[in-house]
Amino acid sequence: MNILILGSGGREHSLAWAIKQNPKCDRLIVAPGNAGIAAIAECADINILDGDAVATFAEENAVDFVIIGPEAPLAAGVADRLRAAGLLVFGPSAAAAQLEASKSFTKALCAAANAPTAGYAHFTDAEAARAYIRAQGAPIVVKADGLAAGKGVIVAMTLDEALAAIDDMFDGSFGDAGAEVVIEEFMEGEEASFFLLCDGKTVLPIGTAQDHKRAFDGDTGPNTGGMGAYSPAPVMTDAITQKAITEIVQPTMDEMARRGTPFQGVLFTGLMIKNGQPRLVEYNVRFGDPECQVLMMRLGGQILDLLQACAEQRLDEVQVNWADDHALTIVMAANGYPGAYTNGSVINGLHQQPENSFHMVFHAGTAEKDGQIIATGGRVLGMTARGATLEEAHEKAYAMAQTVDWPGGFYRSDIGWRAL
Repeated sequence: MNILILGSGGREHSLAWAIKQNPKCDRLIVAPGNAGIAAIAECADINILDGDAVATFAEENAVDFVIIGPEAPLAAGVADRLRAAGLLVFGPSAAAAQLEASKSFTKALCAAANAPTAGYAHFTDAEAARAYIRAQGAPIVVKADGLAAGKGVIVAMTLDEALAAIDDMFDGSFGDAGAEVVIEEFMEGEEASFFLLCDGKTVLPIGTAQDHKRAFDGDTGPNTGGMGAYSPAPVMTDAITQKAITEIVQPTMDEMARRGTPFQGVLFTGLMIKNGQPRLVEYNVRFGDPECQVLMMRLGGQILDLLQACAEQRLDEVQVNWADDHALTIVMAANGYPGAYTNGSVINGLHQQPENSFHMVFHAGTAEKDGQIIATGGRVLGMTARGATLEEAHEKAYAMAQTVDWPGGFYRSDIGWRAL
């Protein structure tokens, strides 16, 4: 098969790395890609938000299967345009991508499906939102309704923090995403990420992980897109996993189908678990980053067969073959992230890194310039390792991170602390 992956981050590098291991993969193209991806696949400079441009490129390059990595092209309807052109596509329609593109859409859907989630209110007016916060008190959660690259969620522990979040959102800090806000009750418990493939009718669990959202050790500092992850998540017992499917995932998928917008793709189900009861935090309609890196490390080449079965609506015919293993990713980020940071710093020490089925450096924000790897984003590298135990994976990943010579970056020293 000739395969085209859309995206340029660590998620897409890990997908490309795993897919490349499958003998069905003949030619692999990633658009636009990054410096790490360029070492294992062809990179193509196309605008992935332009469905016409992607469809033309796919036709000219005899592409058999398109896998859409990030949320923005999905919300922009690129999957719809490619399906209309007769291509096999992994990723939901624009209508189904509202599960991530609109928090208020998902909340209303959960209410219709009777799926347990946080109580909420939806606002288009700043003053009404402020009045609601004052009435509810803190802690409270303020979310930009639209897509904000994983950063539009403020967990406000004080009233002042919550009111400042409203000011930021309505003042345009998150662009159009913050023109509407959803305010939710603060849920206590342990968070976990649960990933499932859905083909419109069948759901297939493909793994669990735990992310680390805060920038610094001890879960302190501002929220980020994710500073590290590990898989599996111990909190996701068989009983909780089954509850999440029967009480949350299946009812919402059934409601989507009932509305005429069946969901086909990967469903990233963010859960809060307390006293054995999972509640939905949010849905995303793509693999998480950095959770994708630990999942791909554990799944390997079989992921291509699973994604293809999902796209062809035959998930009921396949199964996931899990090894009894663990994986851990440490994100190396540019100094200043998630605030202001500078691009262009040189990263040394990557050429001596082991790259095999137990160790992999996944590139997120990198480019090659004059023969050197430079940082071009906030989250730059994902040092990923696999082991028989989480301790072993942790040890290997930190050994990798410690040999990278990059004064322009930082990383947390406590990834996996909850489980360890």
